[in-house]
Amino acid sequence: MVKVVLGGTFESLHAGHSELIQEAFKILEENGGGVVHIGLTSDEMASWKNHAVSDYSAREKMLNDFISDLLAELKLSSDSYSYLITCLNDSFGPAVSGDYDYIVVSPETRSGAEKINEIRRQSGLPELAVRVVDFVLAEDTIPISTTRIYNGEIDRNGHLRK
Repeated sequence: MVKVVLGGTFESLHAGHSELIQEAFKILEENGGGVVHIGLTSDEMASWKNHAVSDYSAREKMLNDFISDLLAELKLSSDSYSYLITCLNDSFGPAVSGDYDYIVVSPETRSGAEKINEIRRQSGLPELAVRVVDFVLAEDTIPISTTRIYNGEIDRNGHLRK
């Protein structure tokens, strides 16, 4: 059973977030099943953002609803494919010491995965295979981001609003 880890704030769940999560489940499909562990930033960590962020429970519910819909859409059996959402209280979470095989990141967070692997090596743990999911671009070819959505520039799918 393969184990995949990823993390984020997942505020205003947008097309870029969707690609990250879908990539995690794609890894499970490629390996015949397993578990995706998602670290969802705590309210304290999320307070460092440049924009308003929903509280943890609201983001967790939105993420659970999204994943349930995704699993149904992909027709993945809950017998072979599962997921777990836990509260992330620091930048690295359980990825530095947990029993995982893969980490899924964006180009923006790739350096965090490299640091996680450095810590794992120093602890005598195997490195995680890093899957980098390219940015999803808005209509203006600039990456979709929650900040851009909050600024009213784009919607969650990258369509221009101005």
